[in-house]
Amino acid sequence: MLKNMAKVLLVGSGMTGAATAALLRQHLPENSSILIWDKARGAGGRMTTTRCPEDPSITADLGAQYFTLLQEYRVRRQSVYDELLSQGVFTPLRGNIEGPSDFNQPGSQHFVSPQGSNSLVKYFLQKSSAAVRYQHQVSEVNFDSGGPVSVTTHDDITDSFDIVILTIPVPQVLQLKGSLQEWIGSNPERKKKLQNVSYSSRYAVGLFYPPKTEFEYPWCAKYISDNPCLRYIALDQDKRGVNKPNQGKSIVVHTSVPFGLAHLEVDLNSVRDEILGHVRNILPQLPKPISIKPQRWRYSQVHQVYDGEPGCVVVSTNPLVILAGDGFSQSTFDGCLDSAEAVLSAVKTHFKGELDSGL
Repeated sequence: MLKNMAKVLLVGSGMTGAATAALLRQHLPENSSILIWDKARGAGGRMTTTRCPEDPSITADLGAQYFTLLQEYRVRRQSVYDELLSQGVFTPLRGNIEGPSDFNQPGSQHFVSPQGSNSLVKYFLQKSSAAVRYQHQVSEVNFDSGGPVSVTTHDDITDSFDIVILTIPVPQVLQLKGSLQEWIGSNPERKKKLQNVSYSSRYAVGLFYPPKTEFEYPWCAKYISDNPCLRYIALDQDKRGVNKPNQGKSIVVHTSVPFGLAHLEVDLNSVRDEILGHVRNILPQLPKPISIKPQRWRYSQVHQVYDGEPGCVVVSTNPLVILAGDGFSQSTFDGCLDSAEAVLSAVKTHFKGELDSGL
């Protein structure tokens, strides 16, 4: 346990932000405050579980679909997965997944979140006891050497913090105003590495169906390699193992990255209609849904990670300002945990320096 209290802000309530907050809560003094600001209306980031507008009991995972424990992480992370299994946050994926996928590696295990992928993020947020503020989109970060960090939102809400950790996508960090950009630019090599971080883009569409709808397919999820638009289709309740006769159902569709990039700035409803045309060609027997929800993922998964995959990058040590997230690791659950652990290490180093200085 670290000895010095601190006022900490994490920007972003996705997987990295939630995991980092939970880790910091274990190591910071009890009287330290951990705040999380997020521009969205709810937690999850790219682990988004959405509800059907006509029937909120029907949900669909529009972001992360399932979670894979690779052989290389088995020793390091088995206890984490065991905890999530014991708490009902995870359950083994038991359905059949068809088609080629990068995640089907020897020795890997797949898991799903029965209550939706954002329940995983909410579990870590609950462990952190952090004060989460939604619809707080950060626009400016300012600080001088030795002073606090002043953070301002688009709605002109300003507060000061001892430690600020930015877990949002790197391109969004580079768009922030304030002296943060001067500190980033003070190291040209580091700035270039940040500019080199890139993300894939894609669309997701959720199709919602009323109770007693039946899907007769031999798979719960299917990867597609021969379509110019679609890459993945999932029967969401079958995939999560929560298929109940009297409950509504949903289908989730993800486009390919090339399609997403080519249509990134196209009107969302026009893209939705084009995607639905491809869905009907592949699954012609699908009934008409009661609701359709499209989602544009401008920053879907990291394409080019920060050089060396350090987990995080310390922009300033006094005050402590850290950049973190999957841009510094990988766009997987374990990649987010890698980033959170790197942040904890940086915070411990910071506090050790203060203690060694007699502060």
